[in-house]
Amino acid sequence: MKIRGVVMFAGLLFVMSMLSTPVQAEEYQEYQVTLAQGIQGIVIEPRVEGQVPAVLLLHGFASQKDEVGDMYKRLAAALGTQGIASLRIDFRGWGESAGQMVESSIQGQVEDAASAYQYLTQLKFVDPARIGVVGFSLGGGIAIVSAAQHPEWYASMAVWSSVGDFHADFLASLGQENFEKAEQDGQVTIDLGWREVTLGSEFFKSLKLYELKQEISKYAGAFLAIAGTEDFSVAYVDGYLEAIQGSPKEKFVIEGTDHIFGVLGEDQTIANSVIEKTVQWFKETL
Repeated sequence: MKIRGVVMFAGLLFVMSMLSTPVQAEEYQEYQVTLAQGIQGIVIEPRVEGQVPAVLLLHGFASQKDEVGDMYKRLAAALGTQGIASLRIDFRGWGESAGQMVESSIQGQVEDAASAYQYLTQLKFVDPARIGVVGFSLGGGIAIVSAAQHPEWYASMAVWSSVGDFHADFLASLGQENFEKAEQDGQVTIDLGWREVTLGSEFFKSLKLYELKQEISKYAGAFLAIAGTEDFSVAYVDGYLEAIQGSPKEKFVIEGTDHIFGVLGEDQTIANSVIEKTVQWFKETL
């Protein structure tokens, strides 16, 4: 899994419909929802009285709402047991959401994040003043841009193995040849080793739209960066913390682990520690 990670945008429209066959749990209920433009998501609603904080989960490149090794599914459940609601979505063109993969772009994913945020604010059990966001890999970059565009939206943020430079990170990951082929042919199909993706030229053009260190300086909420020492993303952690204007801000750097925190192996110790740290962070900052 060499890919850096990415997520999309979607408009400020609200939910079009709600599908549901709730999954019952002692502390929360879980159900699927359909947002504007066919974005698919899963809500976890804690079984508590009154309004609760909520977290928006933004997945990485070529991934989906439950994330690799079900890390987002596990995170959402852990948040739910602590009385924190969540919404995890598939960006358009990925997972179960409507749209075509080839139409993906950074702007589109940022718009999808906006749609998801607006949906959360309309849930009666969610306190709109206590909304957080977590982004994995490319999703980290999308979370940062979303927060920069709307600094008042998120009281707290956590990023896992976040990209730090959209263009440079994808160039290193996907290679110059694929960039050139997409520009020449309008699209390119890439074998990632674990799946094939087809990306349009607009995706590659959109990688130059945002300078993430500059974007994150516009955000004034709480910020947590998690990365492994064996991953490219660790190089961006200190720069993000320096640029952030808000507080508290913290890093959780894990010695010897990779981009996906070893989640596909038998030993789940590191992956579990990432989930536990993130849950504790949002308990303290939302």
